Order: sequence, then structure tokens, then C-alpha cells
Amino acid sequence: MFGWPLLCASAFADQTPLTFDFAPGGNAAAHPSYDPGLGFGFEPGVPWKFSVHVPEGNFRVVLKFSASRKRAHARVLAEQRRLMIEDLTVDKAVERSFIVNVRTADLAPLPANATGGTKVALKPREIGSSTWDDRLTLEIAGDAIPSSLRITPVDLPTLYLAGDSTVTDQGVAPNASWGQMLPRYFAADIAVANHAESGETLKSFVTELRLDKLLSTLKGGDWVMIQFGHNDQKVQWPQTYAEAATTYRSWLRTYIAEVRRRGATPILVTSPERRNFDEAGHIVPSLGEYPDAVRAVAREEHVALVDLNSSSVRYYETLGPERALSAFADEGRDKTHHSEVGAAALAGFVVEGLRTADHSLTAGLENHLSDSAYRK
Repeated sequence: MFGWPLLCASAFADQTPLTFDFAPGGNAAAHPSYDPGLGFGFEPGVPWKFSVHVPEGNFRVVLKFSASRKRAHARVLAEQRRLMIEDLTVDKAVERSFIVNVRTADLAPLPANATGGTKVALKPREIGSSTWDDRLTLEIAGDAIPSSLRITPVDLPTLYLAGDSTVTDQGVAPNASWGQMLPRYFAADIAVANHAESGETLKSFVTELRLDKLLSTLKGGDWVMIQFGHNDQKVQWPQTYAEAATTYRSWLRTYIAEVRRRGATPILVTSPERRNFDEAGHIVPSLGEYPDAVRAVAREEHVALVDLNSSSVRYYETLGPERALSAFADEGRDKTHHSEVGAAALAGFVVEGLRTADHSLTAGLENHLSDSAYRK
């Protein structure tokens, strides 16, 4: 028996799951477009994209697929194209579960006489996006269509991501970042909350209240991966420029202190390199002293380090100048941002870095990695 309450924050007061039936005559099938009054429905413009109004938080999503006469396939994305299931083969009845983090731009009201803001300063392109709305959105690419969906609020450890465009959930395929590919590598007992956004720096992430938003839900036992550098190095951006030897390191230490103050674990990530080859087929460094600054702060503050900069250089050089084009956006014309192929590879290197990090510093995060996660 499938049913649904009016979808609002109170709907989950007793942890009762929301269930949806996509078979003919089912509650979801009867509403072909999103209905704000009911709080669920299909989104226009793509073959299968379904949204449900939910409060902020982490949710366990269970998708069921019925047996099929022919072998079908599904690639499952959540929110703004976060990869949850890479390639599911459906030829018999199958059920899959994963965790989706949902958030809005709102912050708690300020106490009397306090200064600050109550909302993240979103960029125009972010307004109305699946990243910041009050819906849990699922998209399925492929010919396998689920027969039912169950959504349940859960209290689970969360891995937060803070960073720039090389980390954020890119909205348009085939562009992608390692951050939006990362959820696929984790088991269904941890949430990945990607707060990264294009154009961000250590400074702007604070002034736009993005760090405040992240910290507002951060709790003891969580983790925060921090990767900035591509934009912090831009002297032509004087308001957000941070010198590698001085202010950049100080800002990193501020992030580390704020994360630790809440009982969570910071993890530093060096920025992936840009794709600039010399005549000998080697990558020409473009990030100056910033990767070394991250490494130094990680050592001095006893913080786990994922050296994605070094891994990315090895990856590009192994591919070579011609094959490396496939790892980058805009058919290789973009030398900074990645395609889904490149983003998936970088996410694998991040996972490898977590596996090989000092376990006393990553404090058990590796235990949440999926058995199918990338291994070198």
C-alpha cells in the first residue's frame, strides 16, 4: 500500500518514510508534473526527473526496480547531478539505497543586536537550482525506470566539501567535478554535502556566508574536505586574493580551527593542476606556491592531506597531450574544468588519498568507503 502525507517538515516528525509508486495508477504516476500543493512530481525537460519537497537534512533513498524482460541500465543522479549510482544493470527485481543531503540557503535568525546575515549570498546561476531548493531531486539516465521510491530522514555522519569550481556540483553535462562524483564511492551509511561553488576563494566562502552555512549543521564526528587555490591566486581579484606564503595559510588555519571547534575533522586537498603541457609532454605548473602551502599547513596542523595536485599531474602526463583532452570540459578546450571522465578519475584519486592517509587523522572515514570504491 503506497501513500503520502502532505509533504512538509512535519511529515517526517515520526520518521515515517514517504513512499511513491510509479506503476500505472500509483500515487506518483498520477501526477506527471511537480505539484507544489502536494509537494512532489516530475520535473519537465528530461526523461525521468522526480522531486519531493523535504526539509533540510540527510535522507536515505531506496529505489526499487522491477524485473525486466530485457537487460536495462540506470545511472542515478541526485540534486544537481551528484552521482549516486554509476551503472545499475536491471534484468531482475533489484533495490538500491543511498544517502542524499538537502539544504536551502537560509540560516538561523540572528539574536538581538547581532550582526551578520540570515541567508547565503547565492550567485544568480544558483538561484532556483537543485542545490539550494527545498526539494530532494532524483534523475535517472538510461532505460531502467524504478517501480517505487522510499525516502526516510536519517541522522548519519556527513562528509562536507568546501571548494571552488573543480569541486562543485556542475549543472550541465558533460561537465563535472570530482566533488559531485564522490558520493558514488561511499556506502549508504554516510552523506556527502557538497558546498563548493564556482569562483569561490577562502575569503569569499566566508563573506558569502557559505562557511557559516556549512558550520551550522556540522557536528562532532563529521569531516570537512577543504580545497581552494585556483581563484585565491588571482591578484587581479584584489578583494579575495590571498598570498600563498602568508594570508592563504592563515585562512586555511582559520577553517581548520572552526571545524575542530565543533568536534569534526578537517582534511586538506591540494588543487588539481591545469592542463598545460610543455614540448616534452610534461605539465607546466600553474598554481605557484599554493600546493606547497597546503602541504605545509597540513604538516604543521597535523591535518590529513589528499595531494590531488600531484595525482592530477601524474594522470594528465600518463594520458599525454592528446588523450588528456577527453578528461576536460568543452571537448578539451577548457584547461581547468573537467568532463565526467576526468572528474571520475580525480574522485578516484581522492578516494585513494583517503585510503592511504594517516588513519589517526582521517578518524575512520575510510570505513565508509564502498567495497567497489576505486583502489590503485
